Amino acid sequence: MFDYVIGLLLDPNAQWILLGSMLLGLSSGVLGSFAYLRKQSLMGDALAHAALPGVCIAFMLTGSKSIFFFLIGAAVAGLIATFGIGYVTRHSRIKQDSALGIVLSVFFGLGIVLLTKIQHGGSGNQSGLDKFLFGQAASMVLTDVITMAVVALVLVMICGLLFKEFKLLSFDAGFAKGIGLPVAALDQFMMFLIVVAVVVGIQAVGVVLMSALLITPAVSARYWTEKLGVMVVLSGIFGALSGLAGTLISGLGSNLPTGPLSVLAATTLFVLSVLFAPRRGLAAKLLERLEVKRSVLDELKGRQERVAIHSNRGAQEEGRL
Repeated sequence: MFDYVIGLLLDPNAQWILLGSMLLGLSSGVLGSFAYLRKQSLMGDALAHAALPGVCIAFMLTGSKSIFFFLIGAAVAGLIATFGIGYVTRHSRIKQDSALGIVLSVFFGLGIVLLTKIQHGGSGNQSGLDKFLFGQAASMVLTDVITMAVVALVLVMICGLLFKEFKLLSFDAGFAKGIGLPVAALDQFMMFLIVVAVVVGIQAVGVVLMSALLITPAVSARYWTEKLGVMVVLSGIFGALSGLAGTLISGLGSNLPTGPLSVLAATTLFVLSVLFAPRRGLAAKLLERLEVKRSVLDELKGRQERVAIHSNRGAQEEGRL
């Protein structure tokens, strides 16, 4: 096992895939923190599923399996879904969660129909579009990894530059609007960043599981801290570790997909956070309850001892009289 890890780390191709997966997890975790705090956990899922018909249409128009055209199609479909969700929410009585569910199901259903049509076509076997459902990091070439790394770093830098604005938007949008911040524009811009993160990550993780890589690290980080800055950093670290673990484990077998393994690694970190986080974890709460129970029992025991002492003193005084 150790020799395998060393050999993998020394392989130039594996190094690039490891770097791309880690940076994907990092950027997804950072962006997912704000989506989670704004109660938009389903947004990543909706945008990831909305990207599938864009990929299919790009292939049908170009006739080639160029990653560049796939990403353009996915980005366009994701942006259409974003504006559609915003329009439905603002101009109807439908709440945002319902609008997300509608967009998710409609776009993904359209994508499955187009995917089936392509697979039964003459060039369907060569399209490789099924890899976008669950991801296949091993199919990435150097240019794909470089693109993923650059976009991931840009996303992290943008979140760092707009940290105060995103913080206000997440916790008190009314106050942000009151001090003159363009709340609607910031909201749409954050949606655009999520679209970009989803589009970059679907080749490695897939449209089905990309939302898990967005939200799970953020939820895990929330168990460890009460400060937003620390939470964002921890979420990025958890996402990077998930990408690293998924890539390393997938190399153990020829048919182990990187995307699902990365999600399982993120889920493992979530379970560990739920169990062993210092203040919010179940173990900490159990110890706290045991400590409270012990202190209550000690206090009751002390009271009983004091009552017994007073009773003995009273009996002694009565005996003297």
